[in-house]
Amino acid sequence: MSDGIKVRVLGDSGPFSRVGKSIAYLVTIGKSNYLLDCGATLFEQIGGFGLKTVKGLIITHCHDDHKRWFTDLAIFYQYAPDITGKVPLFASEEVNSELIRMAEPALDRSLSDDSKTIIDIPCEHYIEYNMLGPRAKYKITTQDKGSGNYQLCIMDNNGNIVGPEMAKIIINDKTKRPRMLFRDTNYKEWIEPESFYSFSSTVFYEKDRNIYNDEEGFTVEAIKAPVWHGIPNIGIKFKTKNETLVFSSDTFHDKKIWKELCSEKRPQQLKKTQEEFKSSSIIFGDINDYIERTWSTERYEDAINAFNDATVIHDVSIRDSIVHTSYDRLKNTVLNKDRTILTHSPDRITSAWALCSAEKKFIIKGDRYFELVNNELYPMNADIYHKENRRYYVGYKNEDGLYTVYAKKGMHYICSEKEGWDGERLFRVDMYEDISGMYFPRLQEENEKYVLREDGKVELVEITEQGSTGRIVEGQRSKLINQKRDKIEMKLQNS
Repeated sequence: MSDGIKVRVLGDSGPFSRVGKSIAYLVTIGKSNYLLDCGATLFEQIGGFGLKTVKGLIITHCHDDHKRWFTDLAIFYQYAPDITGKVPLFASEEVNSELIRMAEPALDRSLSDDSKTIIDIPCEHYIEYNMLGPRAKYKITTQDKGSGNYQLCIMDNNGNIVGPEMAKIIINDKTKRPRMLFRDTNYKEWIEPESFYSFSSTVFYEKDRNIYNDEEGFTVEAIKAPVWHGIPNIGIKFKTKNETLVFSSDTFHDKKIWKELCSEKRPQQLKKTQEEFKSSSIIFGDINDYIERTWSTERYEDAINAFNDATVIHDVSIRDSIVHTSYDRLKNTVLNKDRTILTHSPDRITSAWALCSAEKKFIIKGDRYFELVNNELYPMNADIYHKENRRYYVGYKNEDGLYTVYAKKGMHYICSEKEGWDGERLFRVDMYEDISGMYFPRLQEENEKYVLREDGKVELVEITEQGSTGRIVEGQRSKLINQKRDKIEMKLQNS
C-alpha cells in the first residue's frame, strides 16, 4: 500500500472565529507539498523554511478566511534572500482573476532598489500562475473603438465579438460590476454561464480541463459542479492510484435545492420590450431579472457524483447558513458520513460526524482515513465530537456515562446530567478531552487542568491555595478504540 495522502490541518475556523486560525491545509503526497488555501498563520506554523518546500499554493476562492496571507506570501517570495522563484499559484481562471484584482492594491507598486522612486509592478512579477479547470470560451473585455474610446463587449477566444443574440452584459446598478448573460441553444433559455455550466461542459468551456499532473504520479483537479457559494469558488480533488481526496471548500450543499436549481424555469422580468431586450448588448439592472434557469441538468448530475469513492473534507456551518452547509442539512447531502471530515466549523459545535481541529494530521489510505498521532494511525471512531472554548472533545457511548447527547431541530447538543436537556435524548457518553490526538477523561473539577509538556507527555495539574501539583497521565485512545471494536464484534456475533 502507498504512503497515502497526508493532510496537516493548519486552520479550520470560519471568518468570525475567536480561535483565529482560518482555513489552510498542507497536503503531502510522497515528497510533494501543496498548500491548500492560506487563511491560517502560515509563518508561525510552517515558517519560512517550510514554505520553501511548498510546490504550489492552491486557492479555492477569495474570501479572506481562505486567502488572508496571499499577498504576504507573494511579497515573501519576492524579497526573501534565498528564494529565486515566484509564488507557484494554482487556481481556476475565474478565481485567479478575482485574486489578482483583490491583491493589486498591495502588490502593484513599490520602491526602486535605491528607494528613490515609486515603481509600478504587475502582479505577474510575483506569481507563477498554473490554471486549474478549463478556460472559458467567452469573456467580458474591452474593445478599442479608437481615439482612446473603449467599450465593454463579449469576445470569444479567437478575438471575435459575440453579438447580443448570443450573449449580453448586465451591469448591476448598485455594484456597477458587469456579469454575462448567455443564450443556451439547447435549453433555448438565457442563463449566467459561470453558474449554469459544469466544468465538463464544452458549450462554454474549452475541452482541456487543465488537470495538473505532479511528477510523483498523482493529479490535482478543480471541481465546480457541487460548489455553490455565491462568489467564484472551486473544490479540489487530489487523486493517486489508490486514494481520492476532495476538499469541498465553502459551499451550500443540499441535493434538494440543487435539484430545484436545475429544474425550475423562471420567467424573465424585462424592464423593456422584447425587441429592445433582443437588440441590447449592455443592460443596466439585476441579472436575476433575466436568468431563466440557474443550473443545467449536467451540472446537477456532476454535483451528485462529485464525491464518488472519495474521502471528503467538507466545510460546515451552524444552522440557517445561506452560503455554507448547515449541520442540520447534512442529511440532505450526498456525503458518506464514514468518509467525511467536517471543517470550517464554529467555535462551539457538537457533531456525530468527525470534526477537524487545527494541528490535526490525517492520512488517507485507500478508501479509509486515519488520524496520525505520534507516528501511529488511529480511526476516528468516537460516537460524538464536540468543540468548546478552544478545546476538542470526543464521546463514547456508555449507559452510565456522565453526559447526555440530545437532538433538537436537526442539531446535536451535549450536557451533563445535572444541566438537563431540552430535546430528544439520544444516548449517554463518557467524554474525553483530545490533546494532540490523545484522549483523556474530561475533568469535572475547576481546579484541575491538563497541560501538554514540551516532551509530548500530558500532565494533570491540580491547583490549590498552597500551590499546584502535577502527575503524568496516560491517554485512553487505544483502549477506547479496542473496547468499541470488541462491542461491534460481539453485536455481530449475537445478531
